[in-house]
Amino acid sequence: MKKWTRRMALAGIAGSTLAAGGCAFYKSARFGALPEGDELIRLARSPHFRNGVFFNEEPTPLFVDDGEPRKNAISAWMSFLFDKKEHTVPNTPLPAIPLDLGSIGRQNDAVIWLGHSTVYMQLAGQRMLIDPVFSSHASPLPVAVAAFPGTCAYASEDFPELDMVLISHDHWDHLDYHTLRSLAPRIKSLLCPLGVSSHLARFGLSSDLIVEGDWGDSVQHGDVTVHFTTSRHFSGRTFTRNHTLWGGFAFEGNGKKIFFSGDGGYGRHFARIGERFGSFDLAMLDMGQYNPKWRHVHMDPSEAASAADELRCRMLLPVHIGKFSLSYHAWDAPFKRIHASAPMHEWHLLTPRMGEPVLLDNPGQFSPWWQGIA
Repeated sequence: MKKWTRRMALAGIAGSTLAAGGCAFYKSARFGALPEGDELIRLARSPHFRNGVFFNEEPTPLFVDDGEPRKNAISAWMSFLFDKKEHTVPNTPLPAIPLDLGSIGRQNDAVIWLGHSTVYMQLAGQRMLIDPVFSSHASPLPVAVAAFPGTCAYASEDFPELDMVLISHDHWDHLDYHTLRSLAPRIKSLLCPLGVSSHLARFGLSSDLIVEGDWGDSVQHGDVTVHFTTSRHFSGRTFTRNHTLWGGFAFEGNGKKIFFSGDGGYGRHFARIGERFGSFDLAMLDMGQYNPKWRHVHMDPSEAASAADELRCRMLLPVHIGKFSLSYHAWDAPFKRIHASAPMHEWHLLTPRMGEPVLLDNPGQFSPWWQGIA
């Protein structure tokens, strides 16, 4: 009896220690912080904010099953964790070109895809970095959502002073604590949707850097105008959802127009954005983490192709692709599908390797580099 009592006491101590450790981990700065107090009053001025949370412009269930919204997400998460998946991670390292920004010259308008949704961009003399994630995992745990082999090729030290860093929303594969902390000394301005500044403040970034925007807002930075655009998605770094806004960006400068979708499903907003801006020289669209179960919040390649048509873009660059696996499909399936459908559309598909510069005035041709990779 005494031995049993001692074991129970030790088990209780161990459980309490684990719970305390878990609580401390959950409260660490990497999780960010939700808006509160006066911040909520400010957010309430947005027409997209009601009863403490943000809403999409059209109905957007997070999970669907047989065409109907799920009553809860438990079965979807269980399916994601335990269902058999395809070849979701490559067996061999993906090609990554060493970053050499000096070789392209600041006077040139260019984009460089750096894996997943991270893009370096130069426009009208402004240096920008979108959704920078240079960590090896896109999750709070070092055992989940690991980067593909070869894709952790870049670091904050590779970049000069950045005129703008832009964050599309607060998910772990777009808003990375360690990356932003290390980039902070190089950032002149940080643009993000409403509410995300609460996370950034918890990260330790200065409020003097941060500019928040609602869908439809615009910011002038040098000779570049940045427009905050709608997307059909959701937010949350834990199981608490939609306390911060999500979205994309449209850029105008040096006679060019560029669109970055952020994460999001196909919807009516693409046609409206295309009508508003007339056309785009380049569209960077989410198309790499799709599934019928969450089809309202992520596009598949065929939907991205239709969105590119409606945006009236001249060139299309796939993003949300090629570094992390967040779905069931084979890692290279999105590349294969968009490459196969491109000849049926008027836009020119860009498929650079990671780190390979794309000069907007002379983009050139890119090989299907994913072919032959195991």
